[in-house]
Amino acid sequence: MSDVSPAVPLEIPNRALFKASEVCDLIKLQPYVLRSWEAEFPALGVSKSAGSARVYRRSDVEQVARIKHLLLVEGLTLAGVRRKLEEESTPVLDEPAISELLGRNARERLTAVKQGLRSILELLGSSHATREFRLSPPPLASVKAAPRARPATPARSKTPPRHKTAPARSRSRKRT
Repeated sequence: MSDVSPAVPLEIPNRALFKASEVCDLIKLQPYVLRSWEAEFPALGVSKSAGSARVYRRSDVEQVARIKHLLLVEGLTLAGVRRKLEEESTPVLDEPAISELLGRNARERLTAVKQGLRSILELLGSSHATREFRLSPPPLASVKAAPRARPATPARSKTPPRHKTAPARSRSRKRT
């Protein structure tokens, strides 16, 4: 386990893409392990086209190294590694960032919107508004004639036709 030590930094060549065999050589993994991790972590690797082999970005190689470290050094399970990586990738907004996103005078703008919505609600709730917005029937000139009904066709029986059968025999026996 000396190759897993965090004290030795991983030297990744300065390239954009890596083959699976190169990733295995860099991280010191067997190819079947890398393939199983691809199944567990679908974000790993990028396929160039439908028929070509998978290739890995530099960030994928770093992710594979992180997974190996979490599994072998920290002793986490695959589920634990997945949770840890999700926690690390989830951005946490601090108070200054939130206020920057909202902008200045956000509270005043939200209060103005709230008052506007309340006035619309009051308008809709008043008796004057209900009379004003009530639907009236359309004028007679704009009403189109109703389409003619199709002539009724005789209904078909849904029961299957009966077949003639022999009359039922009496089952009573004469006692002697």
